[in-house]
Amino acid sequence: MADWSTKHVLITVRTYPSPARKSAEASCTGGITAEGDWIRLFPVPYRLMDEERRFSKWQWIDVSVLKASGDTRPESFKLNIDSIKVQGKVGTDDGWRERRALIEPLRRPSMCRIQRERDQNSFPTLGFFRPHEIIRLKIEPAEQKEWTPEQLEILRQSHEGDLFQRTPAQILEKIPFEFRYEFRCGDADCRTHTMLCTDWEMLQSYRNWRKTYGDGWERPFRQRYEREMIDRFETHFFVGTIHRYPASWIIVGLFYPPRRQPRDLFEAPND
Repeated sequence: MADWSTKHVLITVRTYPSPARKSAEASCTGGITAEGDWIRLFPVPYRLMDEERRFSKWQWIDVSVLKASGDTRPESFKLNIDSIKVQGKVGTDDGWRERRALIEPLRRPSMCRIQRERDQNSFPTLGFFRPHEIIRLKIEPAEQKEWTPEQLEILRQSHEGDLFQRTPAQILEKIPFEFRYEFRCGDADCRTHTMLCTDWEMLQSYRNWRKTYGDGWERPFRQRYEREMIDRFETHFFVGTIHRYPASWIIVGLFYPPRRQPRDLFEAPND
């Protein structure tokens, strides 16, 4: 029988929550261990957790984990929420230099390369790369604009009984749009990719700016997540496979240090 172990993890990815039967709602959370390996922690019912156990992206945590038995992806681990100890945060000084140094060893040349490696070896199922060209951000109405009755029933678990000590003030909002990046990676044979992005920060921006700007939310949203990601930042994507659809990849996080002139070592050409 496998044993629990404690890992020191730098959190780099957190997606917008979704209904999860075992935890009412959960965010797919990923990071890097102190040994420099990918790790996926799921489920993390972030809004339902006690304040002292809540962590942010680019924060180190100590956590007790067990290899996920129902998930064949090698990076996936079950965590003991009560064991989380939040530690220091990695900042953005000097053009995100410390963050760059920590993530650089896991950077791959392209999305096409990541897919080939996964197809040949069944791993990795998490990846990190810089697209050669971001063509556009596609914003489309979600096929499912509201939670289904079954999903609502799951979400209401957090508002009934004592499943968790902390209960959100509101039931999780369903985002009525889907955001996809269309891009080319560095492979000569790349025919472009179009990938759904579920990054928590991005979807939370939609919620905030819809409240601030009403029907005019799309203009500032595109300015941030399209124009600035293309023109202002050295935008990279964190990607991962979907548990139920192991051949499908989505963008689970964004990494966007400011552009530097002249071209720095982190912008080395894809090979």
